[in-house]
Amino acid sequence: MKIAINKSVLENILVHSQPFLEKKDTSQITSHIYFEASDTGLTVKATDYEVGLLINSDQVSVAERGTVTANGKKLLDIVRILKEGDVVLETQRDMIHVQQGHSNFKLPVFNSSEFPLFPSYEGKPKIQINSHLLIESLKKITPATDTNNPKFELNGALIDIRSDTINFVSTDTRRLALVTVANRSETELSLIVPKKAIIEIQKLFFDDIEIYYDNTYLIIKSAHYTFFTKLINGKFPDYSRIIPKEVNNTLILPKAMMIDAIKQITTISNDMKLTFSGAKILFESLSDDNIEAKTELALNTGFDTPFVLAVNSRYILDFLAQINTTEFTLGLNDSNLPFMLQENNFKTIVMPIVI
Repeated sequence: MKIAINKSVLENILVHSQPFLEKKDTSQITSHIYFEASDTGLTVKATDYEVGLLINSDQVSVAERGTVTANGKKLLDIVRILKEGDVVLETQRDMIHVQQGHSNFKLPVFNSSEFPLFPSYEGKPKIQINSHLLIESLKKITPATDTNNPKFELNGALIDIRSDTINFVSTDTRRLALVTVANRSETELSLIVPKKAIIEIQKLFFDDIEIYYDNTYLIIKSAHYTFFTKLINGKFPDYSRIIPKEVNNTLILPKAMMIDAIKQITTISNDMKLTFSGAKILFESLSDDNIEAKTELALNTGFDTPFVLAVNSRYILDFLAQINTTEFTLGLNDSNLPFMLQENNFKTIVMPIVI
């Protein structure tokens, strides 16, 4: 194989490939990136078996067709220090040479025929959803997706497709995030997508996409990228049971003022107590140390008697970081019962701290 490709184009491909590489064991072929040069351009693949990315580029000059692998991290390190302009990649005697001007680097290769096969989307059923709605919905629920939970199904987000809606759901057992999108579908199904895959999908896709699935994989295809992830097997919790059926007290609160007040308290402690009374909200730190933070907002809460709520402030700040409106809704029942944060079709239900 021998190709010439612009440094910035190659660097962009390598940067996008990094999250899909095996990082710990460089003896594995999955620590390598796979290159295939053909008459139609360049195909690049990277995978750690759980997720994978295929990139197609026609911004390349192919002098000699062929396939090769190269360590993805080392190749990126080399390309980053090169100057702008074309870079030549060429295989010689079981090595890949990276050349630009008087600079020449060489890296060992693996047998490219042993690189893992990617799942095919051909013949698989499709999910119809607007790409912008998909990305926006996944972005909102990502903070509530758990990590390293022994219940594997909680380390991902649920895409729950109904006949007239799609619900995007995640939970870390202390809070549950839900986005509901109107969408017509002839098929009802539920898929659990790993958190790593959710994060990478948000980085890669902005334009029109096609989404395919089977019992094992979710595959997303755009003009230049084909992404796959293994799905998580398991049964996601019945999230409808967590959502309060009724709310006794509803407050419309200003986003910016709430963020400012909460951040003052977080200088001392992430855990805080909010007291809603008459025409104000009092914010106080909850800390075992002999230090204290207090502030208040002048707002009409509608409470005749003080209502106290204790909470991890990060849960509220995560919600507020994902909304675009200047106001949001806070739904309260009892101090020890879950409360609800809402903005349009986005809800977060949070378990309070019992004090």
